[in-house]
Amino acid sequence: MTTANKVTITRILLIPFFVVEVLYYVKTADETHRLAALLCFAVAAICDGVDGYIARHYNQWSELGTFLDPLADKLLLVSGVVVLSFNHAPQLGQMPLWLTGTIIGRDILILVGILLVHLTVGKVKVKPHLLGKIATVLQMVCILWILLKWDDGWGAPWINVWTMAAAASTFVSGLFYVSDCIKQLSASPHSSPSKEQSKIG
Repeated sequence: MTTANKVTITRILLIPFFVVEVLYYVKTADETHRLAALLCFAVAAICDGVDGYIARHYNQWSELGTFLDPLADKLLLVSGVVVLSFNHAPQLGQMPLWLTGTIIGRDILILVGILLVHLTVGKVKVKPHLLGKIATVLQMVCILWILLKWDDGWGAPWINVWTMAAAASTFVSGLFYVSDCIKQLSASPHSSPSKEQSKIG
């Protein structure tokens, strides 16, 4: 259990607190809960960079970390996107459902691809893409924009920019990950026809 992994686990533990504080704010309109939700989300987002920095600069790479880090990202973002996809007016703005569908659809597609590669090849190599990291940042911006209530008034046009950019980068990065899965499946001997099948053909 490295320091980097402890930071990652802390991120995961902050997620239920974030969701609960958002729901309490919607129910009570008490600004304390909104600020608490903002703090939880911001700390979890910042820790995303902290655990990566610790792992790289202090040589704390581990198999557990390669699993926990993307899991923490997905849990945080999906939780934020889903909880803000419901109509919480007038307390909070609403995340566009088409963006929620794009994000969840891409993640499901990637999980199915990873499962297929694991069952077929036995070992999955997940290569991070720059566009995937950009999509993660843009999704975080969308969530923070709504939590800060900047999606109304002067910030209203910008939320449209962030959501469109987040959806586009999420969709294209999903295609990259699917392409990687297909390449790994194609390179596997298990994906080629056996000698018996070749003779029958």
